Amino acid sequence: MNVARTPAELERTDRSVALGTFDGVHRGHRAVIEAAIDAGPRPTVVTFHPHPRTVLGNRVELLSTLERRLELLAESGVDDTLVVEFTPELASLTPGEFAEQYLESIGARVVVAGTGFRFGHKRSGDLGTLRQLGFDGREVPLVEGVSSTEIRRLASIGLVAEAAGLLGRPLEIDGSVVSGDQRGGTLGFPTANLRVDPDLLVPQYGIYAGAVAERRAAVSIGVNPHYGGTERRIEAFLLDWTGDLYGRRLVVELWRRLRDERSFTTEDELIGQMARDVDETRSAVRPITGA
Repeated sequence: MNVARTPAELERTDRSVALGTFDGVHRGHRAVIEAAIDAGPRPTVVTFHPHPRTVLGNRVELLSTLERRLELLAESGVDDTLVVEFTPELASLTPGEFAEQYLESIGARVVVAGTGFRFGHKRSGDLGTLRQLGFDGREVPLVEGVSSTEIRRLASIGLVAEAAGLLGRPLEIDGSVVSGDQRGGTLGFPTANLRVDPDLLVPQYGIYAGAVAERRAAVSIGVNPHYGGTERRIEAFLLDWTGDLYGRRLVVELWRRLRDERSFTTEDELIGQMARDVDETRSAVRPITGA
């Protein structure tokens, strides 16, 4: 998939455009993208970064980083993605100005968006506006029960398998490995300490079974109360792995919440519980995604 940051980077040719932010590329988003692919002309996504709501002053827990969003869009089968930088200046464009600069300029003929999609100054434009401007505007109904808000709610109470059903894939944490206190290694369970974007959604604190690529991982999210911690840590123990992960990007799938984090009477008790967490991780099943 070709990624462009300005319209000038894309050839002007007949296109079917899926228009939206598509944070997380959940099942509802994929329905829009699939409709654009099915429409015929060169399938293209026009998406926004940063998230429009953050630029307009709202706090948003993102379902994916931009890097991961682009990977998921590439997997969906579109040919090109135009990442439009969302700024206050962009938000002030009239619907006609936006359409001319970011749709007409790349050759959009069909424009597909989900029910309720709005754009332009004060959200004054919709698919009807695009039809008036000469585009073939097509509305894709919402997928029942699927929304970013509901995915965030499920994650906040640890229901990651249920969230996977709405995402069409397991809930993920995407971050880079940084140095930690290396306490896990002394206990026999060396972990990768993840640094994540502060705006990225992180589910309820606890211990999770999951995976990194093809390797299973037991994941701890929380403050490590056994050692009196106060700062949030995200640590992944990759089963049957030896090697240096420092500096690497990891995309960690979360399959099932195993338990709350807690303090233990002794360190031996902690080690015993960690061993049981690893055993449960070995037997965990990747969630049915509903995709």
